Amino acid sequence: MRFCPYVQRAMLVLIAKGIKHEVININLRSKPDWFFEKSPLGLVPSIETTDGKIIYESPIVCDYLNEAFPGTKLTPADPYAKAQQKILLEQFSMVTPILYNILMARKKNEDFTELKTKFFEKFKKFEEILTKRNTPYFGGESVSMIDYMIWPWFERFHISDVTEVLEKTPQIKTWCKLMMQNPAVKETFTEPDVITGFFKLFCEESLDAADYGLD
Repeated sequence: MRFCPYVQRAMLVLIAKGIKHEVININLRSKPDWFFEKSPLGLVPSIETTDGKIIYESPIVCDYLNEAFPGTKLTPADPYAKAQQKILLEQFSMVTPILYNILMARKKNEDFTELKTKFFEKFKKFEEILTKRNTPYFGGESVSMIDYMIWPWFERFHISDVTEVLEKTPQIKTWCKLMMQNPAVKETFTEPDVITGFFKLFCEESLDAADYGLD
């Protein structure tokens, strides 16, 4: 689905590694029957290899693409460093549900002040991590898997009304600027007004939300 952050993870890896692929977008409010035959849980992203193998769940999809195809490896060769990236991803996975809850609160016109405070408290730990590592990226001196795995949510901060957190986290703000120069990020980037338009239709539970912005 064009606006799904989990899908963008897979797209970032496909593009970063130069993997030839075909994209078929699914309207998650109206999933076709054939999709469940390909992906029993109905989850995106799901990939089908040329020999018919089906893989889903974004971290698993991205790991598979990284290992199965040639080109630059996006994860460290050192097992400990690789484990550290996975630990950081697990920590970030505790932040994303708060963003989702903020979105749902906005959808229902409910007060989300407390949720924003909770988000800021958890998010500032990532500023501390990046400062301690003293590297431009969360994975080190160059973009790696962990950077791609967390990036999609930063493009969506504005619809959760949490963009001001970047003013309180200067290291992450600099990281964002660097990520915006990355070729894979540039290619998958969705303009804020387009995401906002999608979110408006999403809140209205419109079947057309997934197609927002298409000619």
